Amino acid sequence: MTQASTASPAVSPTVSLSIAEAAEASGLSAYTLRYYEQIGLIAPIDRRSGARRYSDADMRWLDFLVRLRATGMSMRDMQRYAQLLRKGNAGDSLAERQTMLEDHAARLEADIRTQRETLQYIRKKIALYEAQRAVPKRA
Repeated sequence: MTQASTASPAVSPTVSLSIAEAAEASGLSAYTLRYYEQIGLIAPIDRRSGARRYSDADMRWLDFLVRLRATGMSMRDMQRYAQLLRKGNAGDSLAERQTMLEDHAARLEADIRTQRETLQYIRKKIALYEAQRAVPKRA
C-alpha cells in the first residue's frame, strides 16, 4: 500500500472512476481496492458497465479508510467499523462507531506524544554531537 495523501481526492459529484483512476486518486493499488471489496471494507462496486466504477461517495470512503490504515487502525477494526456503518444508525451502531473512533484518536494522541518525546531525545543527541565536533582536536 502506498502512502496516503493528505488531501481528499478531488472528485466531482458525478464522478465515475475506473479502478485504475480510483487507485491513482486514493494512493491504493488496484489489487488493494479489489481486496478491500473482497473482505467487505468497501461495498461491491457498481459493475453495470462490466467494470468497477467508483463514485464520489466511494472515493470519500476510500480516503477515510486510507487515513485509518495510515494511522494504525487494524484491518479487523476497519472491517468492524464498515460493518457498523452499513447498519446505519440503528441500535448501538452509531455509539459503537463513535467509541471506536474515540479509542483510535486516544491511541493516536498517545503515539504522537511518544513520537514527540523521541524526537526531543534525538535532537538532544544531535546537539551533543554538534558540541563535541565543535571542540578543537588536540594535536
